[in-house]
Amino acid sequence: MKIKTTVITMLADQLTPVSAFLKIRDIAGNPSLLESNDYQSFENSRSFVGFDPLIEFYTEDDRLIIDTLGRKESIAFSEQTKLPDLLDQVRKKITVSGDDSEVNGFFGHINFEGVRYFDTLEFESLENEFTVPDIHYFFYRYIIVFDHYRDELVLIENRPEDEPSDIMKIRKILLMGHYEEKSFTCDGPETSDMTDDEYMELVEKGKHHCKVGDVFQIVLSRKFIQPYKGDDFSVYRVLRSINPSPYLYYFDFGTYRIFGSSPESQLIIKEGKAQVNPIAGTYRRSGNDVEDSRRAVELSKDPKEVSEHTMLVDLARNDLGRHTDNVEVKSLMEVQYFSHVIHLVSTVEGKLPKEYNPFRVYGDTFPAGTLSGAPKIMAMELINKYEHSTRHFYGGGIGYFGLDGSITQAIVIRSFLSHDSILYSRAGAGVVISSKKEKELQEVNNKLAALKSALKKAEEIFS
Repeated sequence: MKIKTTVITMLADQLTPVSAFLKIRDIAGNPSLLESNDYQSFENSRSFVGFDPLIEFYTEDDRLIIDTLGRKESIAFSEQTKLPDLLDQVRKKITVSGDDSEVNGFFGHINFEGVRYFDTLEFESLENEFTVPDIHYFFYRYIIVFDHYRDELVLIENRPEDEPSDIMKIRKILLMGHYEEKSFTCDGPETSDMTDDEYMELVEKGKHHCKVGDVFQIVLSRKFIQPYKGDDFSVYRVLRSINPSPYLYYFDFGTYRIFGSSPESQLIIKEGKAQVNPIAGTYRRSGNDVEDSRRAVELSKDPKEVSEHTMLVDLARNDLGRHTDNVEVKSLMEVQYFSHVIHLVSTVEGKLPKEYNPFRVYGDTFPAGTLSGAPKIMAMELINKYEHSTRHFYGGGIGYFGLDGSITQAIVIRSFLSHDSILYSRAGAGVVISSKKEKELQEVNNKLAALKSALKKAEEIFS
């Protein structure tokens, strides 16, 4: 597909990513919002709003559906025709002329179960209230790029070469448009797919498989269900406020939405290097700086947490080593503070060859070991055997695949999936031989604390 790109640069002093999203969401198709909360760093200071897809692709059973301006193409893939190769063909078929833009590509998500398209793993069908594509991405007509460091806004328009430009109309909407705040209330109590006792039994099963040597570590999770009335974007607005994280996102896929505030990248590719940031090791914050400092020291010396983290750093090194050279641990077990928890965080990086398939590199690091376990395949088979319901979004990836082969994908944690006026959330804990079932249950609750707080505060503000 031949694309003509037009770019306009504006001052961003009248707009924020949230206000821009609110102005266009009711008149645009499938809008998405990806935010950075780092306004002081040039390298990480950009946020994006995308809308009105030119191309949409998603999986449906063993087929890739490509919708180009309403014209659908269905391609079967097999052992001979692998999905990463098909996706790379889609990327390479787009040729862009016109103004240069630093950002252009596909925005969307991959479910945890999407690993079956990159590996030989098959999942048995679990309890499931709804169905969403395992892989779902958009190539947008319009992308708004906020450069918070320079306080600038870049409006990008992609259009077929034979179509006239409409970019000035979008500029006018952004500068003059108004938006409406909508209400939000929870509609009944929260429920889960298992009780606390059932989850602790699950932890004991995980410990058993560690003891007999099936796995060294396994991440076991549970699902929570919250019916609601009103606008789920109100919950996102509160969540980004009370739990600012490196990756903030809200995606509208039409029949469902995914939004959250994730602390962890799935994979970053830029300037010829691939990077992952394993997060493993979690303590709850107390709200007192002195006490939190004490807990941070305790976390960094906790044998169980350190052992688990070291294991997952090694797994990240092995994953990157499949496609990169000179794999290095750039930082190891740094203590990082988030709104409700303290984490241990590392950075692992490798150098890519000149030619590579970004979808294959991504698939060979997916899902993160911090959301599955080690060894990955056995851990995922046990997850599918013991968890009560399909994970879908949880533990998957969300973000951006660039036409230039760059990748920015976050792990979908601390997040909601919204479908038919129900918010689904999920959290898990890494289980090893030395795990205590009560502590692993508490870790799940700690990780959900920001989501529960966001629901409560959204009701107070927007009801």
